[in-house]
Amino acid sequence: MNKKNFKLKNFLIELKEHIPFTILATLTGIIITIFCLYWSKKEISGGLFESIHFLHVIMSAIVTSGIYYKYKKNPLTSILIGTFGAIFMGSLSDILLPWVGGNMIGLQINFHLPLLEMPFIILGISLLGGFIGMKTRITKIPHFIHVFLSVFASLFYILAFSNSFNIAYFIGGFFIVFLSVIIPCCISDILLPFVFIKEKSKKIKK
Repeated sequence: MNKKNFKLKNFLIELKEHIPFTILATLTGIIITIFCLYWSKKEISGGLFESIHFLHVIMSAIVTSGIYYKYKKNPLTSILIGTFGAIFMGSLSDILLPWVGGNMIGLQINFHLPLLEMPFIILGISLLGGFIGMKTRITKIPHFIHVFLSVFASLFYILAFSNSFNIAYFIGGFFIVFLSVIIPCCISDILLPFVFIKEKSKKIKK
């Protein structure tokens, strides 16, 4: 088996192993949200979504920057990759995919992208996360925690900015949140390490 097929096989194995965590985190997030909505009578606000989104972005920046610096000792590049990787993945997972998916099933979700409305805050927390990741090289944050934050951010975005969401939409919402989380989070947590391992192996050959 050549190295390319070996890496693809291991990536698919890792992806298969992480799908149950994503399903569990998504179901947990929906159950907690149902409790908040129908038992505690508390509504999900835009401010609550933004708080979770900020946490998700800084977590993503820490992990991505830490992984990069582990294999390439370039502080500036590490921080920049962690920063912009977190902004892109966070926006894709927490906003863009839920917005597209929600509107496809008729939820009438209003578009709200924190990056456009508060760019300096998003950039600042991303840079902070990138710096923390570069300095600490924290790469072993459990995938479940990263996924859990992303689940709540995606779900809270739908709840906070949809004009027609109700309990009947939770089934469709589950699949929207699942896809919104599994694609970006697994790319950043699983695919990127394989890319960096490849880069490292090239250096060893030289």
